[in-house]
Amino acid sequence: MASMQEMIAQAERDLLHTYNRYQVVLDRGEGCFLYDTDGKKYLDMMSGIGVFALGYGNQEFNDALKAQIDKVIHTSNYFYNEPAIRAAHRLKEVSGMDRVFFTNSGAEAIEGALKAAVKYAWLKDGAGDHEIIAMDHSFHGRTYGALAVTGKESYRAPFGTMPANARFAKINDLASVEAVFSDRTCAIIVETVQGEGGIYPAEESFLRALRKICDERDILLIFDEVQCGMGRTGYMFAWQKYGIRPDILTTAKALGCGIPVGAFLLTEHVAQHSLTAGDHGTTYGGNPLATAAINAVLDIYEREQIPARAAETGAYLYDRLEELAADYPEIIDHRGRGLMQGLEFEGTVGGIIARAMDRGVIFINAGPNVIRFLPPLTISKDEIDEALRLLRESIRE
Repeated sequence: MASMQEMIAQAERDLLHTYNRYQVVLDRGEGCFLYDTDGKKYLDMMSGIGVFALGYGNQEFNDALKAQIDKVIHTSNYFYNEPAIRAAHRLKEVSGMDRVFFTNSGAEAIEGALKAAVKYAWLKDGAGDHEIIAMDHSFHGRTYGALAVTGKESYRAPFGTMPANARFAKINDLASVEAVFSDRTCAIIVETVQGEGGIYPAEESFLRALRKICDERDILLIFDEVQCGMGRTGYMFAWQKYGIRPDILTTAKALGCGIPVGAFLLTEHVAQHSLTAGDHGTTYGGNPLATAAINAVLDIYEREQIPARAAETGAYLYDRLEELAADYPEIIDHRGRGLMQGLEFEGTVGGIIARAMDRGVIFINAGPNVIRFLPPLTISKDEIDEALRLLRESIRE
């Protein structure tokens, strides 16, 4: 077998260079640990950017996928399939929403949500110039529509005119939302907890005010819970902490625990007044393999009470990070919910993350100066202690 460095060199010759990857070739996983091709062990504190909520090598999950592979993987949406029917009904139950459309990714879920919102407005007035209010520092995806509402100008600038007319406000700043509101506004989109933007939870008062604005003006409220949903904050979806239901909800990442699948969900009212046959589609979305993964995830979540477990270990992580932050003046803020937290430093954190990787623990940043904590939701308190011990060493160095 080729050496790790030989494989990396081959990848650099063959792959389009759109990622600045860690210089590691990962080979397998077990629990909350990953192993590279040289056999080195890493404690994983990013879980594939919030994807592997159940950790690696969960036998029940793997067996469910193997069983479905032996039956049928794909049929297309010209037909019904039993795993998708079951997954849609169960996702409705845990989300409190009414209608489900399965996608292949979080970005595709955002695309569908935006189309539904624009169609809802078009059916009312027939206009084609509606606007969407999004948040500064938000991240909704790299496809054109998702990029249009992503609140980082540097991401949008190279790609010219965006397909959605977006205006940007500040999260938790109602006055900034009202300042960009117009008679063309058809929706407001917000991450219930901003992820890549630096781990900023939306405050209850802000979300409640957005809900009131949308209700009064008959526009739609979209919550992006691609990263913060599926139990990560201690609730199946972060908005459930406050009971402020959106009109459209997006989810992905931990929904399939590694199988590419996402969804956008709508209230019955929006579903009846937006997308109809021919308005939206997908070849692979909702295929039997992907939805079998959702069913396995929801089975395990229910039996093992994964959201409650994340709430407990998340509170432990919060206390331990508070202690760490108190010991290092270069840490200027700590924020987050459940097992989605961040430490903000005065300077950049790339060096700390690299030193931690050398010590055998994987972290990810959220912007240049925030270390993001997104471990599997099955992580133990002992594993949290070990990760933070190695982080302390990396900060000191």
